[in-house]
Amino acid sequence: MKTINDVSGVILAGGKSTRYGKNKAFETVNGIPLIEMVLSVMGSLFEELIIITNTPHSYSHLGLPVYEDLIAGLGPLGGILTGLTAVSKEAAFFVACDMPSLNARLLRYMVECKEGFDAVVPRISGQMEALHALYRTTCIPAIRSLIDAHQYQVFRFFPEVSVRYVDENEIRQFDPELSSFFNINTPQELKKLENQIRG
Repeated sequence: MKTINDVSGVILAGGKSTRYGKNKAFETVNGIPLIEMVLSVMGSLFEELIIITNTPHSYSHLGLPVYEDLIAGLGPLGGILTGLTAVSKEAAFFVACDMPSLNARLLRYMVECKEGFDAVVPRISGQMEALHALYRTTCIPAIRSLIDAHQYQVFRFFPEVSVRYVDENEIRQFDPELSSFFNINTPQELKKLENQIRG
């Protein structure tokens, strides 16, 4: 299937993993590191793929461009700002490094929804999945304004831009179990995923 060349892929790997206790990007599921599970899907879709992290040396072996946060300590919002500044395309699809069940068909569908919008964001039971979303570089001024106001929750800039929400009924056409949005926060969740895969 043809790769997407007008949108970049961005993997956010800057989290401190405080709940997990160590860098979960390299925790393995049946021998495969979480970041490599994410890369296998993202790399099959996007021609340009980058990683945002504050420990670039840890990811150098993956052979991808790696960028450190422009402003340290802002969490995912800072990662999105950095990614939009770093990519060569006018839009980027952002995912977290601990989302091992990404769905390529859903990602492609969301990219196709972008025309006329600054952002494309999944919304499930009123909850926005801001780290499985597409943002255009046109979001940068709104993100910077939020940072200037010392507000760091990603969804807080959404009222300032045009957002195409992808609702649950749309998502389930591609991902009936909504497993795309499952992320690993604890060793128990990692174990649960391994057991599911082994069936």
